[in-house]
Amino acid sequence: MSRLPDPPADGFCAKAWAHTADLQQAICDHPFNAALTDGTLDRERFAFYIVQDARYLVGFAQALAAASTRADNAEDAAFLAGAAQGALVEERRLHAGYVEEFGLSEQDIAGIDTSPSCLAYTSYLRASALNEPYPVLLAALLPCFWVYQHVGSTILEATGGAEDHPYRAWIRTYADDEFAEAVLAARELTDRAAREADEPMRQRMLAAFTRATEYEWLFWNSAWVTEQWPTARWLSN
Repeated sequence: MSRLPDPPADGFCAKAWAHTADLQQAICDHPFNAALTDGTLDRERFAFYIVQDARYLVGFAQALAAASTRADNAEDAAFLAGAAQGALVEERRLHAGYVEEFGLSEQDIAGIDTSPSCLAYTSYLRASALNEPYPVLLAALLPCFWVYQHVGSTILEATGGAEDHPYRAWIRTYADDEFAEAVLAARELTDRAAREADEPMRQRMLAAFTRATEYEWLFWNSAWVTEQWPTARWLSN
């Protein structure tokens, strides 16, 4: 399963995707993902992205874990808790695998600041977990599932699954069937929460989905520019 089936046309997810369609395209077309697709992405940018992604996944997992405690049935709670565990497992895999591949020591990793965009995105998810109603939190979490699967499957189609692609392991992670099934489950859960919500709540859900999708673009862009804190030059070491 590379491409996901379309969500129900009358559901929240279909409306949220249509609302952010131009932004979704901009994410796929971003220079980082264009270079990732054709295999020309330089290793420095990819290594920076991997370090930031590993840190992001910790915050994402914490927000998922918080959502699991608020689910109103065991099946939904188990899915969200399992997704939280999976995010932490992936974080450790990235840390031990890709980071090792790039020859970064623990000291090197510690010396890479969490980028402003990474901190902003994780802070947004943590704040949503603390302050927003359950349906809004689900909508804020959904883009990380869905956008990554969309980008991964788009790149897989563009590359034809080439065995010699330098970033084939990353592409396959987000374009494989298991991840697609998780995205479908997250979409179904969010659609169900929206059906049970009133219109003002659905509008808050749409705002959360949109903002998280904006953070997705910012995250890719921060890796492309290897984003640093512009204030660092005024601070002593």
